[in-house]
Amino acid sequence: MEALSDILRSMRVRGSVYFCDKLQAPWSMEFKDTKSASFHLVRRGECWLMSADRRVCLGPGDLVFIEPGRDHVLASHPTGQTPPSGKAGTLLLCGYCEFEQETGTPLLDVLPTLTIVREEELFKHPWLKSTLDQLSAEYLSQQPGAELVVNKLTEVVLVELIRINFGRGEQSPFIKALSDKRIAKALQHLHNTPHMAWTLEKLGGEIGMSRAAFAKRFKELVGQPMFEYLTLLRVQRAKEFLQTTNLPLYEVANRVGYESDLAFAKTFKKHTGTTPTRYRKR
Repeated sequence: MEALSDILRSMRVRGSVYFCDKLQAPWSMEFKDTKSASFHLVRRGECWLMSADRRVCLGPGDLVFIEPGRDHVLASHPTGQTPPSGKAGTLLLCGYCEFEQETGTPLLDVLPTLTIVREEELFKHPWLKSTLDQLSAEYLSQQPGAELVVNKLTEVVLVELIRINFGRGEQSPFIKALSDKRIAKALQHLHNTPHMAWTLEKLGGEIGMSRAAFAKRFKELVGQPMFEYLTLLRVQRAKEFLQTTNLPLYEVANRVGYESDLAFAKTFKKHTGTTPTRYRKR
């Protein structure tokens, strides 16, 4: 499996739409202490986004994504200004996204804190635009099964937003790692076979790099040493086995690369704060 796809899968993305309505000025919506990431799409009309030192006008077709925990306000007019009169109403679509964060992945660190995708940029990504159109239609239809479709489409929206940011100018080291042919190949080997007894020499040889050069390049781009990345990947896989199977602990340990279930349990507790048995029961 390609590394990015596996990372996105392991994040267990989930989300939904909770608001889609036409608003008449003056109006204001406040979002505080949100534990989920938020996204807002202006279907018609316009509105103002205010967050920290940002004050931006959003027009029809503009989409904004905001990280978890970032307070923000959407309103018909900026704070301190006279409410507009005679303006057409604003049709707003609001949703949220959540993802697994217990073990962590470098991808969580590169998610945008606040990103705006203007309508003209959205047209360059027809798949995302059509998904948002379908998302709005499904939410408003309230047909049988609409809730399930809305939830799945919201997951697609988050994945597409991540991919859009990959193509933008300012890239984090990890995004560059996914674009580096040799390091991307190394990541793919790790994600495809995390149970293998990988060493720097062995993995470096697979991609045509010396031990020292590979170790340095991997840490520079991924942001952590290869063994640390592999350990977190193994813990993530173990969590999935514990959540979705009844495999005994020694078998789970073996499938993620540990010959001893005691060594596995020690590593698992170090990175999750609990034992595999307690994690499974929880």
